[in-house]
Amino acid sequence: MKFLTAGVPLSSPKSSTEAGLKRVHELGLDGMELEFVRGVRMGEKKAEKVRKLAGELGLTLTVHAPYWINLYARESDKLEASIKRIYDSARIGYLAGARDIVFHPAYYLGDDPKKVHRQVLSILKDLTARLRDEGIDVILRPETTGKPTQYGSLEEVLELSAEVEGVLPCIDFAHIHARGGGILLKPEDVARVLEKVREYLGDTGLKNLHVHMSGIAYSKKGERHHLNLEESDLLWRDILRILKEFGAEGTIVSESPNIEEDALLMKRYWNSLK
Repeated sequence: MKFLTAGVPLSSPKSSTEAGLKRVHELGLDGMELEFVRGVRMGEKKAEKVRKLAGELGLTLTVHAPYWINLYARESDKLEASIKRIYDSARIGYLAGARDIVFHPAYYLGDDPKKVHRQVLSILKDLTARLRDEGIDVILRPETTGKPTQYGSLEEVLELSAEVEGVLPCIDFAHIHARGGGILLKPEDVARVLEKVREYLGDTGLKNLHVHMSGIAYSKKGERHHLNLEESDLLWRDILRILKEFGAEGTIVSESPNIEEDALLMKRYWNSLK
């Protein structure tokens, strides 16, 4: 299991991607999520430099696409812009050496979730085919979302992953917990999440996991904001232990406010498990 920071570590002397990668390496972490959340502002030349440096340092890169994505937008211009943001994230991310492209897929907008699912499914089939045709070898990772108004329940992202080649889930345990108003209360609740992954995707799904982890504040309406792990009721130690018991492999990205501290905390705990 590899442990990454969501963006440049807070302790990095500079805020550039290159400085962030060097700091991640100094800390003994395994890589970094490229934060395109405010827009894909990295050019091709910069992406190639990032790819080279990450390769030299032996670091894994992933991408978080912009927040402003809704594959169920009713306005055609907003829908096309959402698709383009995922495509641009995949294209530049691939040039930078990233393979996993995470995004928040859609909002229900008060409509039937099944109708929303059909549209998201259709768009992702077309988009993954385009990426394959262009030789952009990435995995699109729809993320489990933190509010019940957002498309992205665990079952929904697993169904997408089972039905579309080139799509696999981003399992955000904090979002799953918050979406249900605090539903991961016991270790067996965590185990059920991984059992669902295996039900839809088999053991290969467990061997290619992409996980987001942080503490989280929530209400009956779902996610409010991220917290550091030790400030939250998320069973993060149980999550890591159960991931290891299931033989899970892949990537865990720390999205806590303290970024690298919780990434290191999780890596140390993971390495202590037998």
